[in-house]
Amino acid sequence: MIALTVNGKRREMAAETDLAGFLQEMQIDPRTVAVAYNGEVVPRDRYPTIRLREGDALEIVRMVGGG
Repeated sequence: MIALTVNGKRREMAAETDLAGFLQEMQIDPRTVAVAYNGEVVPRDRYPTIRLREGDALEIVRMVGGG
């Protein structure tokens, strides 16, 4: 079991995974969010290469349209 901080809240996961897999597990479309990993905004094409580990912090921001 590993613990992450996601949008300021503690979240536990059964095992390490990559960022793309985490978003899929959370049913979040990666095309509709921006993600900061440990304080650094990550380009979408790097999501599969980011390995989430114990103590990591994510900020996930959904894009909202309007007018």
